Amino acid sequence: MNILVVGAGQMGSGIAQVCAAAGHRVLLNDVDEAALARGRAAIEKNLARAIEKGKTTRADADALLGRIAFHADLAAPADVAIAIEAATEDEALKKSIFIRLDSATSPAAILASNTSSISITKLGAVTKRPANVIGMHFMNPVPVMKLVEIIRGLATSDATYAFTEKLARELGKTPVEVNDFPGFVSNRVLMPMINEAIYAHMEGVGSAEAIDTVMKLGMNHPMGPLELADFIGLDTCLAIMQVLYEGFSDPKYRPCPLLKKMVDAGYLGRKSGRGFYSY
Repeated sequence: MNILVVGAGQMGSGIAQVCAAAGHRVLLNDVDEAALARGRAAIEKNLARAIEKGKTTRADADALLGRIAFHADLAAPADVAIAIEAATEDEALKKSIFIRLDSATSPAAILASNTSSISITKLGAVTKRPANVIGMHFMNPVPVMKLVEIIRGLATSDATYAFTEKLARELGKTPVEVNDFPGFVSNRVLMPMINEAIYAHMEGVGSAEAIDTVMKLGMNHPMGPLELADFIGLDTCLAIMQVLYEGFSDPKYRPCPLLKKMVDAGYLGRKSGRGFYSY
């Protein structure tokens, strides 16, 4: 099967890798040539680590990489069965990509979004094929995490869902069907917890280390909420909280002022070198 992945960042490169590992031919697209280079480097690093651990061979890793083509132009039509968008969590950007994908792929192709919170119904509405639009929310890091949330928009057809669920299983993932509400299941539950941990830190209830230790040792979480926020990216956490706040018009989803302030300061977590911790 031919698969188009749009966005060569951490999520997109991971999706491309697992699709190629399952034997599919992948076109990894990004408008930024530097992002494509970083995406390729990330895949090569993951494969090198897998070779070191004995999980794959050099020959298999080279074959996997050979099934991925790196591509910076979406103008030419792409002969693919499914396109998976993995761009930044920005509704206007994603809508513009879906409009382009509607023209760049055959009318029968499925258009999926890796969005972690944005309405699949809204994305489908900007295309001429809303029945073929679906959410395919992978978890980070994609090669390791088993869950894929599959989100039905209002118009998503049963055939589109069945195709996407089958593909997720072929990729070695566990698909879970959810409906199109702000934040879906994963981030509707996770992000308010992270937001509340930020409130607790802002109000002086405990240090970042104290809050994370309580959640790791007391609740058996593998990573504390503030460390996890740094891993996800504080700008992404804020964007998702704003989707929840606006989508439900409920004050319980109000983003913590400290989260807003840190994003304004450029303290975005691991990717910027500083968040609740220094890296």
